Amino acid sequence: MACWLYEGMLLFGVIVTSGLAYFIAAYWLTGLAPGEMSAQPQLKSGLQAISFFVLGLYFIWFWHRGQTLAMKTWRIEIVDATGDRLSRKTALKRYIASWLWFIPPVAATAPFHLPAIEVGLLTVGWVLVWALLSRFHPDRQFWHDAWAGTRLISVD
Repeated sequence: MACWLYEGMLLFGVIVTSGLAYFIAAYWLTGLAPGEMSAQPQLKSGLQAISFFVLGLYFIWFWHRGQTLAMKTWRIEIVDATGDRLSRKTALKRYIASWLWFIPPVAATAPFHLPAIEVGLLTVGWVLVWALLSRFHPDRQFWHDAWAGTRLISVD
C-alpha cells in the first residue's frame, strides 16, 4: 500500500504537467483563460481524456520494462504468468483492468450529482473493499492482476 501511495505522489507531477500543457494548448486554441474554461464541458472532458491517455502511457511504458519508479523504490517487479516481462498488450490489459479500483463508485454516483467530498468518501470505501477482496483470491492477488495474467514479485 505504501508503494501505491508513493506512486500517487509521483503521478501528481505527471498529471499536473500534462494538465498544464493541456491548458496552455486550450488557451492557445480557444483564447479562453483557465477560469473561463471551466464553463466549457468539452474542455473538462478533454482534460480527463488526456489524463487517462498520459497515465496509460506512463504505466504501460514502465510495466513493460518491469517496474514503475515507485516499484523500484520498494523492490517490486511485475511479471506475467510465466515470470517474463510484460508485453505491451498485457500491460494495456492490466491498465484497463486497474481502473476497476475507481470507475464503479464514480459511475454509481454520477447520476446523483453528489458533492466531491461524498464521491471521494464512496471511492475510498470502494478502494478498501476492493483491496480486501484480494484476500479471497487463492494467491492473494488483486483481481486486476489475476484478470490481466500478471503478478507482483519481490526483487532481491
